[in-house]
Amino acid sequence: MTTRSFESLVYKLSPSVPGCPQPTIVQYIRDAAIRTCERTLYWRYQVPLFNLVPGVPRYIFNKPVDTDVHAIFEAVVNCIPLDRVTLEQAIHRYPCWADLFNNVDPDDIYGVSSSFNNPEFNEVPYNGNGSVVFPDEALEGARDPQIITQINANRFIVLPMPDDEKTYEMRMFVALKPSRDADGMDEFIFNELEDVIMHNALQHLLVLPDTNWSDRELATYHAKQYLFHLTERRARGNLGNARATMTARSQPFGV
Repeated sequence: MTTRSFESLVYKLSPSVPGCPQPTIVQYIRDAAIRTCERTLYWRYQVPLFNLVPGVPRYIFNKPVDTDVHAIFEAVVNCIPLDRVTLEQAIHRYPCWADLFNNVDPDDIYGVSSSFNNPEFNEVPYNGNGSVVFPDEALEGARDPQIITQINANRFIVLPMPDDEKTYEMRMFVALKPSRDADGMDEFIFNELEDVIMHNALQHLLVLPDTNWSDRELATYHAKQYLFHLTERRARGNLGNARATMTARSQPFGV
């Protein structure tokens, strides 16, 4: 993934905010990029295929550096889509939730007395030990995962937790946004969203109080341009380049 820096857009904004420090402009470009990605869901990413681990319900997103996951588009296990639910819905459907190995000590499962992530553990249990036997209490209630819910920008959980009867291969599609300390973002996505980001950054820069560049009338213009371009990019993201017909489907009551 080629990265384009937020600083690369400064030259387009600086004439409209004379005297504004460059770090301030970069900060507002970053904030605008985050807002734009959140509202358009334009930055879409396929997580590399991975296998769920028996007895493990919670996972960390495998995502590009300096990004956060804003939304999960789809999650498929062994070619069967999981239900994407809110945290409240997940708790309602699985009130007992799920804990790592049902709180059985992992050392008891993998037969090592050492802690996670030391060299011995990394070399043996996960990469070469095919004789791991899970005690019944560690996988009690485990079966085919049915739902997925996002815990935060870095973590998600599948319920019920997977058992050890078969391999569960996960395929995920997510919407990304820059993290708060990112210096840039994917070049292709930045290029596609450049106008939206520029107008939103100027909209907020031009209303800063007690500055030489404050101009509320111009800020209103950029706010309108931001909304126009935002709507167009969001529609383009939903329709894609195939120009397919968009349809709406009603949700049945009680679901």
